[in-house]
Amino acid sequence: MKEAEIIDLNPNNFVDYGVCGYKDAKKHLELRKKFEWFKKYYPKGLRIKIVISKEGGYQGMIEYIPGEYAHRPVEAKGYMFIHCLFVGFKKEFKGKGYGTSLIQECVDDAKKSGMVGVAVVTRKGSFMTKKKIFLKKGFVEVEKAPPDFELLALKFDQAASNPSFRDMEKELGKYQKGLFILRSVQCPYTEKNVKAIINTARNKFSLSVTLIDLLDSIEVQNSPCAFGTFCIILNGEIISHHPISNTRFENIIRKKIDR
Repeated sequence: MKEAEIIDLNPNNFVDYGVCGYKDAKKHLELRKKFEWFKKYYPKGLRIKIVISKEGGYQGMIEYIPGEYAHRPVEAKGYMFIHCLFVGFKKEFKGKGYGTSLIQECVDDAKKSGMVGVAVVTRKGSFMTKKKIFLKKGFVEVEKAPPDFELLALKFDQAASNPSFRDMEKELGKYQKGLFILRSVQCPYTEKNVKAIINTARNKFSLSVTLIDLLDSIEVQNSPCAFGTFCIILNGEIISHHPISNTRFENIIRKKIDR
């Protein structure tokens, strides 16, 4: 990667670079909350590495953490767990091998730490990386979760147990009456639009709304949604597995009412 550099974020340089498109800590509450979360889990092995292109600037990142602290509803102790991977804020910087290089950084760190492998949850669509790039690196699918989530693993020790999803169906049973919004600051996008969604739910549809902030990895691992860090549930049914706009939320609710 001669035309780009991988930088390992730490509590001292985090605010200089930002994450996920957020760069101004004074302006963005999302970034301030993410920074506090980052400082909490950094001593536990959380790492965020970013790609800085000489021509295009910030063009990608990977975030990973030891599996016992994974912010997904998984059992992955002994694995390094990837939360996020994306590259190419600008299209011209896609396809340059940045993603593969970031995954290799994670693999190398996992081996140095004596772990049995690396795991990740993938999905088609928004907010999660598709599995193709991981399959090319030797990951294999070990489990699925509704509606289209996939748990992948790259095992260094073939005798090690596979990572697995937790019992999300059992957890979903706790959210049967009303509208529930579950979120964790692991993903900074969980802050955006939530106030508007709550107002719409209450004022336009007279729904009882409960906002639940998932405060640590234990609470996220008990999420009923495979994305873990965000979920909207209406009367026991997951209506969104990831952050959405207020307009999208309103459209979903109207379709539920019209059924």
